[in-house]
Amino acid sequence: MVSIHQAEINITQAEQRIERKFFVLPRNIGPAYGLLRQFCRPDKEYPEEQINSLYFDTEDLDQYVKSSSGEFRKDKIRIRWYHTLEDYQETVPVFLELKSREGFTSNKQRQRIQVPSRRLETANLYKGIIPMNSILDTINDFGYFPEMPIQPIILISYWRHRFTEMQTGMQVTLDYNIRSTMVNRTLGFNERELKPEGGVIEIKGTTMELPATLRRMRLLDLDWSRFSKYSHCLDAHLSEPGTIARLWPTGRMTET
Repeated sequence: MVSIHQAEINITQAEQRIERKFFVLPRNIGPAYGLLRQFCRPDKEYPEEQINSLYFDTEDLDQYVKSSSGEFRKDKIRIRWYHTLEDYQETVPVFLELKSREGFTSNKQRQRIQVPSRRLETANLYKGIIPMNSILDTINDFGYFPEMPIQPIILISYWRHRFTEMQTGMQVTLDYNIRSTMVNRTLGFNERELKPEGGVIEIKGTTMELPATLRRMRLLDLDWSRFSKYSHCLDAHLSEPGTIARLWPTGRMTET
């Protein structure tokens, strides 16, 4: 068993930033990419890649409830890795993250850990990838102390394009091809993978005001929302199969 304190460690803490999210209709994902390429520069280091996140929550889904109800203060605990297992050999670098949000302001703390690749196989994710006592020790170091026990809930994967807005330096991402698998065997309807509709543009900076270039996104019929992949995917898995619009965000039943 790999101890988090024996593994490769790199602790980082991001500065607070203002984060806005815009839901993108499926038909507009291609146009959104084209529009962003007009006035944003692709990230030099990681312009695009697959992102995978295993989310943790309490038995009562406390963080899901807070996110869905729009509470001012929210926290998410997740383990994130990039690309697919085929890109690695015996070990994989993963990041244990605590993302904290107050209104539109958020910050993220993360710790890098090297783990055996077999722990990231879908059939093993219910075990949590990292020993739970190590997860708790680390998020306690981040200053977060869960009131109730936490457990792995759901795997969410998607494709991300990263950009920098050229005038202001704001970070912009376009996420789509979202897929989710419930790893907690007591929740949902034993569906291995769902594919929620649409995508999301996220804009991160130090001000609420958008530069003139990014205001052109209104041409894409975007919804400025509290869009959360975690809530969106859990909504789908917890809804009865066959339910109308279970793969759409709340309030969005179709593309029209």
